[in-house]
Amino acid sequence: MLICKVVKPLVSTNRIPDFQHKHLQVVLDGSTQKVAVDAVGAVPGDWVICVSSSAAREAAGSKSYPSDLTIVGIIDYWDPEAAKAEAARITGGGG
Repeated sequence: MLICKVVKPLVSTNRIPDFQHKHLQVVLDGSTQKVAVDAVGAVPGDWVICVSSSAAREAAGSKSYPSDLTIVGIIDYWDPEAAKAEAARITGGGG
């Protein structure tokens, strides 16, 4: 699973039939923008939990979907700076 931040919705009017009613979001994974199927109704600014690979296809609604990233949860609270500091403390990297 990944923790990502929702940047903005992605509008795509020409889609394959399986994707016709699925909402898409641009998410930020570190410094990389990715597109995720939104299974939970996230909005820009939300921190979300994403799954990838076959779990993403199942979470999107079908193993036949060509999705490799799906939003499966909205995080109630996430402080990325505190998480970085804690990781550095645990690994001895300063902080």
